[in-house]
Amino acid sequence: MIEMASWAQFAAEAPDIAAMGRRLLFRNDVGEAFLTTVAGEGLPRSHPINVGIVGDRLVAFLLRSPKANDLATDGRFALHAHQDPSAPHEFLLRGRATAIDDAEARAEATAAWYFSVSDEYRLFEFSIEHAVLGERGDPDDWPPRYTSWRSTAA
Repeated sequence: MIEMASWAQFAAEAPDIAAMGRRLLFRNDVGEAFLTTVAGEGLPRSHPINVGIVGDRLVAFLLRSPKANDLATDGRFALHAHQDPSAPHEFLLRGRATAIDDAEARAEATAAWYFSVSDEYRLFEFSIEHAVLGERGDPDDWPPRYTSWRSTAA
């Protein structure tokens, strides 16, 4: 079985990658990313979403939709920070998402969220298996300098 880590575990084990990843996810003060999900043997689907770090967790509220259904039934995801053409660093996470049904955890996330959350939204935590950071000094710098981290969570 592949081991997954919380955001806090990832940040403790790979603080430089996590710090830059956090800057890239929250470059506009609101967590923004592309979420890629899969459903069984189906083709991957990519969706823009808002993400947040609440306590020790990387989370997102998702409307009941194909992406939420994919995560609820399969859980596998890839999450990629948006790129800024003037500083095109890359940040990618892979792992498994799980629905959070705990009322206290939901209330904590709701209080910290960017928009008003209703019962139509499901809360998911993204547990991390692998993180990749690609850094470029300027837009013409190629290839990026890649560093990565893999979970050793038990």
